[in-house]
Amino acid sequence: MKAIYDVPAPAKLNLFLHITGQRSDGYHLLQSAFMLIDWCDTLHFELRSDGALTREDLTTPLPADDLVLRAARLLRTQGDAKLGAHIGIEKRVPAQAGMGGGSSDAASTLLALNRLWGLNLPLAQLETLGLQLGADVPFFLRGRNAWVEGIGERITPVELPPGDFLVVKPQDGLETRTIFSDAGLKRDFASAIISGFAAHPFHFGENVLQPVAQRLCPAVSQALEWLAGKGLSGRMTGSGSAVFAPLPSDGKERFAGQSAVVDTSDVDSRWQVRKCSNMAVHPLLGWATAMVKVKDFYN
Repeated sequence: MKAIYDVPAPAKLNLFLHITGQRSDGYHLLQSAFMLIDWCDTLHFELRSDGALTREDLTTPLPADDLVLRAARLLRTQGDAKLGAHIGIEKRVPAQAGMGGGSSDAASTLLALNRLWGLNLPLAQLETLGLQLGADVPFFLRGRNAWVEGIGERITPVELPPGDFLVVKPQDGLETRTIFSDAGLKRDFASAIISGFAAHPFHFGENVLQPVAQRLCPAVSQALEWLAGKGLSGRMTGSGSAVFAPLPSDGKERFAGQSAVVDTSDVDSRWQVRKCSNMAVHPLLGWATAMVKVKDFYN
């Protein structure tokens, strides 16, 4: 059967997140910088000839109707209704973390099935579909670190220096809707400019959602305090409960692929802690604009 295996879906970190206003329809106007990291889910796609769309959870159980299946159904509206696929998911990026795991899975699904089904849709058309699934999906489709504005639809690629980060996801999660609907949320942050961010990309601005998150989820504060105890300056990413901190390194260490070693032996056993490196580009960059030979697997 025709298949595409080992499709990566990397997570992202919000290096900062400001809210500069709110539209009449309730959507918040944001400024942020999204950075790809090497904490990835892995997806596998096998063509089905009966038109069915099925999913197999190979690690963490997912909701019955997750973004992967929704992305597949939406993409199928652009082609033959008889197209089908069996999708296996090795889920590693934690949920409710603010790391874009679900959106990244949806983007990789659109890119992979666009090829497996031979639709050959251009990137712009996939982005239009992706925006129906979530504001972060177009970012993952474009495949480059980016300065993001508006409600997430205005994406400007940026180049970032290589860096390593310690990412901590407490057991408790946070719902995006709960944070954004909180009356105490600061919604009038002054607009920033890319050049100001570029001078200190890993230490720019703040995440204005963090004070609300710390009030709603004490584990966020606990994780930040744990990072501070290691001499690291942490902040929350996105609207979930995960926090991160850049790891210090000098030029020689970074060139050798090494950074500061942090003792994690005292971390809460319920937390997920991972050292991550940023990625210059998404592993699937260009998949929507160039054809590759799909592997044939025979039973």
